[in-house]
Amino acid sequence: MTKPARIALSRRHFLRSTVGGLGAIAFGSLQDPAKLALPHFAPRCKRVIHLYMAGGPSHLETFDYKPELAKRHGEVMPTSITEGQPVAQLQGQALKCFAPQHPFAKYGESQQEICTLFPQIGSIADELCVVRSMHTEQINHDPAHTFMNSGTQISGRPSMGSWVTYGLGSESQNLPGFIVMTSVGKGGQSQPIASRQWSAGFLPSRYQGVNFRGTGDPVLYLSRPDGLTPEQQRELIDAVAAMNGEHQQRVDDPEVATRISQYEMAFRMQTSVPELTDLSDEPESVFEEYGTQGADGSYAANCLMARRLAERGVRFIQLYHRAWDHHGAIKRSMEITAQEVDQATAALIRDLKRRGMLEDTLILWGGEFGRTPMGQGNGRDHHIRGFSMFLAGGGIRGGMSYGATDDFGYHAVEQRVHVNDLHATILHLLGVDHERLTFRTQGRNFRLTDVAGEVRHDWMA
Repeated sequence: MTKPARIALSRRHFLRSTVGGLGAIAFGSLQDPAKLALPHFAPRCKRVIHLYMAGGPSHLETFDYKPELAKRHGEVMPTSITEGQPVAQLQGQALKCFAPQHPFAKYGESQQEICTLFPQIGSIADELCVVRSMHTEQINHDPAHTFMNSGTQISGRPSMGSWVTYGLGSESQNLPGFIVMTSVGKGGQSQPIASRQWSAGFLPSRYQGVNFRGTGDPVLYLSRPDGLTPEQQRELIDAVAAMNGEHQQRVDDPEVATRISQYEMAFRMQTSVPELTDLSDEPESVFEEYGTQGADGSYAANCLMARRLAERGVRFIQLYHRAWDHHGAIKRSMEITAQEVDQATAALIRDLKRRGMLEDTLILWGGEFGRTPMGQGNGRDHHIRGFSMFLAGGGIRGGMSYGATDDFGYHAVEQRVHVNDLHATILHLLGVDHERLTFRTQGRNFRLTDVAGEVRHDWMA
Protein backbone atom coordinates (compact mmCIF):
# COMPACT_ATOMS: atom_id res chain seq x y z
CA MET A 1 0.00 0.00 0.00
CA THR A 2 1.39 3.40 -0.97
CA LYS A 3 1.89 6.08 1.63
CA PRO A 4 -0.95 8.33 0.26
CA ALA A 5 -3.29 5.33 0.35
CA ARG A 6 -2.33 4.55 3.95
CA ILE A 7 -2.97 8.20 4.90
CA ALA A 8 -6.34 8.16 3.14
CA LEU A 9 -7.30 4.88 4.77
CA SER A 10 -6.27 6.21 8.14
CA ARG A 11 -8.33 9.34 7.65
CA ARG A 12 -11.36 7.36 6.46
CA HIS A 13 -11.00 5.02 9.41
CA PHE A 14 -10.78 7.96 11.83
CA LEU A 15 -13.89 9.60 10.42
CA ARG A 16 -15.80 6.33 10.34
CA SER A 17 -14.90 5.52 13.93
CA THR A 18 -15.81 8.95 15.26
CA VAL A 19 -18.99 9.87 13.34
CA GLY A 20 -21.18 8.01 15.79
CA GLY A 21 -19.61 9.80 18.72
CA LEU A 22 -19.49 13.32 17.38
CA GLY A 23 -22.51 14.36 19.40
CA ALA A 24 -20.67 13.20 22.49
CA ILE A 25 -17.57 15.10 21.39
CA ALA A 26 -19.58 18.25 20.76
CA PHE A 27 -21.52 18.20 24.01
CA GLY A 28 -19.47 15.99 26.30
CA SER A 29 -16.45 18.22 25.80
CA LEU A 30 -18.46 21.16 27.04
CA GLN A 31 -18.55 19.98 30.65
CA ASP A 32 -16.95 22.43 33.03
CA PRO A 33 -16.03 21.83 36.66
CA ALA A 34 -18.55 24.51 37.59
CA LYS A 35 -21.40 22.33 36.30
CA LEU A 36 -20.49 19.18 38.19
CA ALA A 37 -21.84 20.39 41.54
CA LEU A 38 -24.74 22.51 40.25
CA PRO A 39 -27.35 23.38 41.20
CA HIS A 40 -26.04 23.99 44.70
CA PHE A 41 -29.55 23.53 46.16
CA ALA A 42 -33.09 22.96 44.97
CA PRO A 43 -33.94 25.63 42.39
CA ARG A 44 -37.14 27.67 42.46
CA CYS A 45 -37.02 28.24 38.70
CA LYS A 46 -35.47 26.77 35.55
CA ARG A 47 -35.15 29.77 33.29
CA VAL A 48 -35.12 33.58 33.16
CA ILE A 49 -36.84 36.00 30.78
CA HIS A 50 -35.36 39.48 31.20
CA LEU A 51 -37.61 42.17 29.74
CA TYR A 52 -35.00 44.90 29.42
CA MET A 53 -36.45 48.40 29.05
CA ALA A 54 -33.37 50.02 27.54
CA GLY A 55 -32.91 53.76 28.05
CA GLY A 56 -34.06 54.05 31.64
CA PRO A 57 -37.83 54.04 32.31
CA SER A 58 -38.98 56.67 34.76
CA HIS A 59 -40.02 55.13 38.06
CA LEU A 60 -42.12 58.26 38.61
CA GLU A 61 -44.37 57.38 35.66
CA THR A 62 -44.38 53.60 36.18
CA PHE A 63 -44.31 52.18 39.75
CA ASP A 64 -43.34 54.88 42.26
CA TYR A 65 -45.98 57.57 42.77
CA LYS A 66 -44.82 60.64 44.70
CA PRO A 67 -47.62 63.02 45.78
CA GLU A 68 -45.11 65.26 47.58
CA LEU A 69 -43.20 65.74 44.35
CA ALA A 70 -46.47 66.62 42.65
CA LYS A 71 -47.23 69.24 45.33
CA ARG A 72 -43.76 70.77 44.94
CA HIS A 73 -43.90 70.97 41.12
CA GLY A 74 -41.77 73.88 39.89
CA GLU A 75 -40.07 74.46 43.25
CA VAL A 76 -36.31 74.15 43.68
CA MET A 77 -35.30 70.68 44.81
CA PRO A 78 -33.96 70.75 48.40
CA THR A 79 -30.17 70.97 48.31
CA SER A 80 -30.06 68.51 51.20
CA ILE A 81 -31.16 65.89 48.66
CA THR A 82 -29.25 66.93 45.55
CA GLU A 83 -26.00 68.44 46.84
CA GLY A 84 -22.95 66.50 45.68
CA GLN A 85 -25.04 63.98 43.76
CA PRO A 86 -24.11 62.86 40.22
CA VAL A 87 -26.19 64.09 37.28
CA ALA A 88 -25.83 63.35 33.58
CA GLN A 89 -27.01 66.36 31.55
CA LEU A 90 -28.30 68.73 34.24
CA GLN A 91 -24.89 70.03 35.35
CA GLY A 92 -25.06 73.74 36.18
CA GLN A 93 -28.82 73.98 35.68
CA ALA A 94 -31.52 74.83 38.20
CA LEU A 95 -32.81 71.61 39.71
CA LYS A 96 -36.58 71.96 40.01
CA CYS A 97 -39.22 69.47 41.09
CA PHE A 98 -41.08 67.92 38.17
CA ALA A 99 -44.40 66.31 39.06
CA PRO A 100 -45.42 62.81 37.94
CA GLN A 101 -46.96 63.31 34.52
CA HIS A 102 -49.63 60.62 34.74
CA PRO A 103 -51.93 59.43 37.53
CA PHE A 104 -51.56 56.20 39.47
CA ALA A 105 -54.20 53.73 40.63
CA LYS A 106 -54.31 50.73 42.96
CA TYR A 107 -54.58 47.35 41.26
CA GLY A 108 -55.46 43.83 42.33
CA GLU A 109 -56.21 42.46 45.76
CA SER A 110 -52.73 43.59 46.76
CA GLN A 111 -53.64 47.21 45.90
CA GLN A 112 -50.28 47.84 44.26
CA GLU A 113 -49.84 51.42 43.04
CA ILE A 114 -49.10 51.41 39.32
CA CYS A 115 -49.31 54.20 36.75
CA THR A 116 -52.57 54.13 34.79
CA LEU A 117 -50.54 54.00 31.56
CA PHE A 118 -50.07 50.30 32.37
CA PRO A 119 -53.59 48.88 32.88
CA GLN A 120 -52.67 45.41 31.60
CA ILE A 121 -49.66 45.13 33.89
CA GLY A 122 -51.95 46.45 36.61
CA SER A 123 -54.34 43.59 35.88
CA ILE A 124 -51.64 41.10 36.94
CA ALA A 125 -50.49 43.14 39.97
CA ASP A 126 -51.00 40.17 42.27
CA GLU A 127 -48.31 38.26 40.35
CA LEU A 128 -45.71 41.04 40.76
CA CYS A 129 -43.03 41.85 43.27
CA VAL A 130 -42.43 45.55 42.61
CA VAL A 131 -39.02 46.68 43.86
CA ARG A 132 -38.95 50.45 44.37
CA SER A 133 -35.51 50.76 45.96
CA MET A 134 -33.08 49.78 43.21
CA HIS A 135 -29.84 51.73 42.91
CA THR A 136 -26.84 51.41 40.61
CA GLU A 137 -23.45 53.02 40.03
CA GLN A 138 -23.24 54.20 36.40
CA ILE A 139 -25.15 57.23 35.19
CA ASN A 140 -24.67 56.98 31.41
CA HIS A 141 -26.29 54.39 29.22
CA ASP A 142 -23.50 52.17 27.97
CA PRO A 143 -21.65 51.71 31.27
CA ALA A 144 -24.99 51.38 33.07
CA HIS A 145 -25.97 48.56 30.70
CA THR A 146 -22.59 46.96 31.37
CA PHE A 147 -23.22 47.21 35.12
CA MET A 148 -26.76 45.82 34.91
CA ASN A 149 -25.63 42.93 32.73
CA SER A 150 -22.31 42.00 34.29
CA GLY A 151 -22.36 43.40 37.84
CA THR A 152 -19.37 45.64 37.17
CA GLN A 153 -18.56 48.78 35.21
CA ILE A 154 -15.50 47.11 33.68
CA SER A 155 -16.11 46.03 30.09
CA GLY A 156 -15.11 42.52 29.13
CA ARG A 157 -16.69 40.67 32.03
CA PRO A 158 -19.30 37.94 31.37
CA SER A 159 -22.97 38.88 31.19
CA MET A 160 -25.57 37.44 33.55
CA GLY A 161 -26.96 35.16 30.84
CA SER A 162 -23.47 33.82 30.14
CA TRP A 163 -22.86 33.10 33.83
CA VAL A 164 -26.19 31.28 34.06
CA THR A 165 -25.57 29.07 31.01
CA TYR A 166 -21.96 28.45 32.11
CA GLY A 167 -23.18 27.22 35.47
CA LEU A 168 -26.36 25.38 34.49
CA GLY A 169 -26.12 24.69 30.78
CA SER A 170 -29.22 24.58 28.62
CA GLU A 171 -32.22 22.27 28.61
CA SER A 172 -32.35 22.56 24.81
CA GLN A 173 -30.22 20.38 22.54
CA ASN A 174 -31.30 22.24 19.41
CA LEU A 175 -31.17 25.93 20.41
CA PRO A 176 -28.59 28.10 22.17
CA GLY A 177 -28.97 28.39 25.93
CA PHE A 178 -28.85 32.21 25.89
CA ILE A 179 -30.84 34.13 23.26
CA VAL A 180 -31.25 37.89 22.83
CA MET A 181 -33.84 39.80 20.82
CA THR A 182 -34.18 43.56 20.35
CA SER A 183 -36.96 45.93 19.33
CA VAL A 184 -37.08 49.68 18.75
CA GLY A 185 -39.99 51.79 19.95
CA LYS A 186 -41.27 55.15 18.72
CA GLY A 187 -41.70 56.96 22.02
CA GLY A 188 -38.16 58.05 22.85
CA GLN A 189 -34.52 58.16 21.85
CA SER A 190 -33.29 54.71 20.87
CA GLN A 191 -29.84 54.45 22.36
CA PRO A 192 -27.69 51.76 20.70
CA ILE A 193 -27.17 48.41 22.40
CA ALA A 194 -23.72 46.89 21.88
CA SER A 195 -23.46 43.13 21.39
CA ARG A 196 -20.88 43.02 24.17
CA GLN A 197 -23.80 43.43 26.60
CA TRP A 198 -24.48 39.71 26.06
CA SER A 199 -20.82 38.77 25.77
CA ALA A 200 -19.29 35.77 27.53
CA GLY A 201 -16.31 37.91 28.51
CA PHE A 202 -13.51 35.67 29.77
CA LEU A 203 -15.78 32.60 29.85
CA PRO A 204 -15.54 30.27 26.85
CA SER A 205 -17.32 32.00 23.97
CA ARG A 206 -19.92 29.23 23.60
CA TYR A 207 -21.72 30.86 26.55
CA GLN A 208 -22.29 34.22 24.85
CA GLY A 209 -25.80 35.28 23.91
CA VAL A 210 -27.02 34.63 20.38
CA ASN A 211 -28.84 37.58 18.84
CA PHE A 212 -32.04 36.49 17.06
CA ARG A 213 -33.44 38.96 14.55
CA GLY A 214 -37.12 39.84 14.85
CA THR A 215 -37.84 39.76 11.09
CA GLY A 216 -36.67 37.45 8.33
CA ASP A 217 -34.37 34.58 9.25
CA PRO A 218 -33.65 34.87 13.00
CA VAL A 219 -30.03 33.88 12.35
CA LEU A 220 -28.09 34.83 9.23
CA TYR A 221 -26.78 32.11 6.91
CA LEU A 222 -29.00 29.51 8.53
CA SER A 223 -30.40 28.22 5.24
CA ARG A 224 -28.58 25.33 3.57
CA PRO A 225 -26.71 26.37 0.38
CA ASP A 226 -28.36 25.42 -2.89
CA GLY A 227 -27.31 21.98 -4.14
CA LEU A 228 -26.13 20.74 -0.72
CA THR A 229 -28.13 17.86 0.71
CA PRO A 230 -28.56 17.30 4.47
CA GLU A 231 -26.49 14.12 4.15
CA GLN A 232 -23.64 15.97 2.45
CA GLN A 233 -23.71 18.71 5.06
CA ARG A 234 -23.73 16.14 7.87
CA GLU A 235 -20.68 14.48 6.33
CA LEU A 236 -18.88 17.82 6.06
CA ILE A 237 -19.65 18.77 9.66
CA ASP A 238 -18.55 15.37 10.91
CA ALA A 239 -15.27 15.65 9.03
CA VAL A 240 -14.54 19.14 10.36
CA ALA A 241 -15.53 18.09 13.89
CA ALA A 242 -13.23 15.09 13.71
CA MET A 243 -10.26 17.23 12.72
CA ASN A 244 -11.10 19.81 15.38
CA GLY A 245 -11.49 17.00 17.92
CA GLU A 246 -8.04 15.67 17.08
CA HIS A 247 -6.61 19.17 17.44
CA GLN A 248 -8.46 19.64 20.76
CA GLN A 249 -6.83 16.52 22.18
CA ARG A 250 -3.43 18.09 21.53
CA VAL A 251 -4.02 21.68 22.65
CA ASP A 252 -6.97 21.49 25.10
CA ASP A 253 -8.26 24.91 23.99
CA PRO A 254 -11.81 25.75 25.11
CA GLU A 255 -12.34 27.74 21.92
CA VAL A 256 -11.74 24.59 19.85
CA ALA A 257 -14.46 22.88 21.91
CA THR A 258 -16.65 25.90 21.18
CA ARG A 259 -15.99 25.55 17.46
CA ILE A 260 -17.00 21.87 17.54
CA SER A 261 -20.18 22.54 19.48
CA GLN A 262 -21.22 25.55 17.41
CA TYR A 263 -20.92 23.70 14.09
CA GLU A 264 -23.12 20.99 15.58
CA MET A 265 -25.56 23.53 17.02
CA ALA A 266 -25.83 25.39 13.70
CA PHE A 267 -26.67 22.12 11.94
CA ARG A 268 -29.40 21.33 14.45
CA MET A 269 -30.77 24.87 14.27
CA GLN A 270 -31.42 24.45 10.54
CA THR A 271 -34.27 22.18 11.61
CA SER A 272 -35.22 23.63 14.99
CA VAL A 273 -35.38 27.34 14.07
CA PRO A 274 -37.88 27.01 11.19
CA GLU A 275 -40.10 24.98 13.54
CA LEU A 276 -39.65 27.64 16.24
CA THR A 277 -40.65 30.50 13.95
CA ASP A 278 -43.56 28.69 12.29
CA LEU A 279 -46.46 30.27 14.15
CA SER A 280 -49.17 28.32 12.34
CA ASP A 281 -49.79 26.29 15.49
CA GLU A 282 -50.70 29.41 17.48
CA PRO A 283 -54.46 30.13 17.71
CA GLU A 284 -55.73 33.56 16.75
CA SER A 285 -56.61 34.21 20.38
CA VAL A 286 -52.91 34.16 21.29
CA PHE A 287 -52.06 36.75 18.63
CA GLU A 288 -54.89 38.92 19.90
CA GLU A 289 -53.71 38.54 23.49
CA TYR A 290 -50.15 39.63 22.68
CA GLY A 291 -51.22 42.26 20.14
CA THR A 292 -49.16 40.94 17.21
CA GLN A 293 -49.25 38.51 14.32
CA GLY A 294 -45.60 37.72 15.06
CA ALA A 295 -42.29 38.16 13.19
CA ASP A 296 -42.72 41.93 12.75
CA GLY A 297 -39.76 42.99 14.91
CA SER A 298 -41.97 44.46 17.62
CA TYR A 299 -41.66 43.98 21.36
CA ALA A 300 -44.99 42.14 21.30
CA ALA A 301 -43.74 39.68 18.68
CA ASN A 302 -40.56 39.14 20.70
CA CYS A 303 -42.61 38.40 23.83
CA LEU A 304 -44.51 35.70 21.97
CA MET A 305 -41.21 34.29 20.69
CA ALA A 306 -39.82 34.37 24.25
CA ARG A 307 -42.63 32.05 25.37
CA ARG A 308 -41.85 29.67 22.48
CA LEU A 309 -38.13 29.73 23.35
CA ALA A 310 -38.91 29.03 27.00
CA GLU A 311 -41.10 26.06 25.98
CA ARG A 312 -38.13 24.64 24.06
CA GLY A 313 -35.74 24.78 26.98
CA VAL A 314 -33.76 27.98 26.40
CA ARG A 315 -32.26 28.90 29.76
CA PHE A 316 -31.86 32.71 29.53
CA ILE A 317 -33.89 34.98 27.23
CA GLN A 318 -33.32 38.70 27.05
CA LEU A 319 -35.63 41.13 25.22
CA TYR A 320 -34.34 44.69 24.82
CA HIS A 321 -36.89 47.38 23.97
CA ARG A 322 -35.10 50.57 23.00
CA ALA A 323 -37.45 53.50 23.60
CA TRP A 324 -37.12 54.76 27.18
CA ASP A 325 -34.61 57.65 27.00
CA HIS A 326 -37.11 60.45 27.70
CA HIS A 327 -35.07 63.62 28.12
CA GLY A 328 -37.93 65.64 26.65
CA ALA A 329 -41.69 65.40 26.15
CA ILE A 330 -41.91 62.65 28.73
CA LYS A 331 -45.68 62.93 29.13
CA ARG A 332 -46.43 62.07 25.51
CA SER A 333 -43.40 59.77 25.13
CA MET A 334 -44.48 57.65 28.07
CA GLU A 335 -47.94 57.23 26.54
CA ILE A 336 -46.39 55.81 23.37
CA THR A 337 -43.80 53.58 25.00
CA ALA A 338 -46.17 52.24 27.64
CA GLN A 339 -48.61 51.24 24.93
CA GLU A 340 -45.81 49.39 23.13
CA VAL A 341 -45.01 47.15 26.11
CA ASP A 342 -48.01 47.00 28.46
CA GLN A 343 -50.24 44.49 26.67
CA ALA A 344 -47.49 42.08 25.59
CA THR A 345 -45.77 42.05 28.99
CA ALA A 346 -49.00 41.10 30.73
CA ALA A 347 -49.86 38.61 27.97
CA LEU A 348 -46.54 36.83 28.39
CA ILE A 349 -47.03 36.43 32.13
CA ARG A 350 -50.64 35.29 31.76
CA ASP A 351 -49.71 32.89 28.95
CA LEU A 352 -46.91 31.30 30.97
CA LYS A 353 -49.23 30.92 33.96
CA ARG A 354 -51.95 29.33 31.84
CA ARG A 355 -49.43 26.78 30.52
CA GLY A 356 -48.11 25.96 33.99
CA MET A 357 -44.73 27.55 33.20
CA LEU A 358 -44.78 30.72 35.28
CA GLU A 359 -43.92 28.86 38.46
CA ASP A 360 -40.54 27.85 37.03
CA THR A 361 -39.90 30.88 34.80
CA LEU A 362 -38.53 34.05 36.41
CA ILE A 363 -39.61 37.31 34.75
CA LEU A 364 -37.56 40.48 35.32
CA TRP A 365 -38.82 43.85 33.97
CA GLY A 366 -36.76 47.03 34.17
CA GLY A 367 -34.01 49.17 32.69
CA GLU A 368 -30.45 50.20 33.44
CA PHE A 369 -31.51 53.11 35.73
CA GLY A 370 -34.43 55.49 36.37
CA ARG A 371 -35.11 59.18 35.68
CA THR A 372 -34.62 62.29 37.79
CA PRO A 373 -37.40 63.82 39.90
CA MET A 374 -36.03 67.13 38.56
CA GLY A 375 -37.23 68.33 35.21
CA GLN A 376 -35.05 68.57 32.13
CA GLY A 377 -37.33 70.92 30.27
CA ASN A 378 -40.43 68.74 29.92
CA GLY A 379 -38.44 65.52 30.32
CA ARG A 380 -36.20 63.81 32.87
CA ASP A 381 -32.46 63.13 33.04
CA HIS A 382 -30.74 59.83 33.97
CA HIS A 383 -31.00 58.81 37.61
CA ILE A 384 -29.16 56.09 39.59
CA ARG A 385 -29.96 56.73 43.28
CA GLY A 386 -33.43 55.17 43.26
CA PHE A 387 -35.59 53.45 40.63
CA SER A 388 -38.05 50.59 40.15
CA MET A 389 -38.18 47.13 38.62
CA PHE A 390 -40.53 44.18 39.00
CA LEU A 391 -40.16 40.41 39.15
CA ALA A 392 -42.77 37.69 38.68
CA GLY A 393 -43.00 33.90 38.64
CA GLY A 394 -40.04 31.62 39.33
CA GLY A 395 -40.44 31.41 43.11
CA ILE A 396 -41.20 35.13 43.58
CA ARG A 397 -43.84 36.23 46.07
CA GLY A 398 -46.48 38.06 44.07
CA GLY A 399 -48.63 40.98 45.15
CA MET A 400 -45.93 42.75 47.14
CA SER A 401 -44.10 46.06 47.05
CA TYR A 402 -40.56 46.12 48.33
CA GLY A 403 -38.49 49.09 49.43
CA ALA A 404 -39.09 52.79 48.97
CA THR A 405 -37.51 56.00 47.80
CA ASP A 406 -37.78 59.30 49.67
CA ASP A 407 -40.75 61.65 49.24
CA PHE A 408 -39.20 63.13 46.10
CA GLY A 409 -38.31 59.80 44.50
CA TYR A 410 -34.62 60.67 44.64
CA HIS A 411 -32.85 58.30 47.04
CA ALA A 412 -33.67 54.67 47.78
CA VAL A 413 -34.11 54.83 51.56
CA GLU A 414 -35.85 51.62 52.67
CA GLN A 415 -34.70 48.06 51.91
CA ARG A 416 -32.18 49.34 49.38
CA VAL A 417 -31.34 46.91 46.56
CA HIS A 418 -28.06 47.10 44.66
CA VAL A 419 -27.62 45.49 41.23
CA ASN A 420 -25.33 42.90 42.84
CA ASP A 421 -28.18 41.99 45.23
CA LEU A 422 -30.51 41.52 42.25
CA HIS A 423 -28.01 39.19 40.57
CA ALA A 424 -27.40 37.23 43.78
CA THR A 425 -31.16 36.70 44.18
CA ILE A 426 -31.69 35.62 40.57
CA LEU A 427 -28.90 33.05 40.87
CA HIS A 428 -30.35 31.82 44.17
CA LEU A 429 -33.75 31.27 42.56
CA LEU A 430 -31.95 29.17 39.93
CA GLY A 431 -30.40 27.07 42.67
CA VAL A 432 -26.98 28.71 42.50
CA ASP A 433 -24.93 30.16 45.35
CA HIS A 434 -23.58 33.39 43.85
CA GLU A 435 -20.40 33.15 45.91
CA ARG A 436 -19.60 29.67 44.60
CA LEU A 437 -20.24 30.17 40.88
CA THR A 438 -16.75 31.35 39.92
CA PHE A 439 -14.27 31.28 37.06
CA ARG A 440 -10.55 31.59 37.60
CA THR A 441 -8.66 33.96 35.33
CA GLN A 442 -5.94 36.59 35.69
CA GLY A 443 -4.81 34.98 38.93
CA ARG A 444 -8.07 35.07 40.88
CA ASN A 445 -11.63 33.78 40.98
CA PHE A 446 -14.29 36.03 39.47
CA ARG A 447 -18.06 35.88 39.91
CA LEU A 448 -21.15 37.71 38.63
CA THR A 449 -21.64 39.59 41.92
CA ASP A 450 -17.94 40.58 42.09
CA VAL A 451 -17.26 41.02 45.85
CA ALA A 452 -20.79 41.95 46.97
CA GLY A 453 -24.38 40.77 46.68
CA GLU A 454 -27.04 39.87 49.25
CA VAL A 455 -29.82 37.40 48.47
CA ARG A 456 -33.28 38.90 49.12
CA HIS A 457 -35.08 35.94 50.66
CA ASP A 458 -38.09 38.10 51.52
CA TRP A 459 -38.94 38.36 47.79
CA MET A 460 -39.56 34.64 47.67
CA ALA A 461 -42.81 32.74 47.91
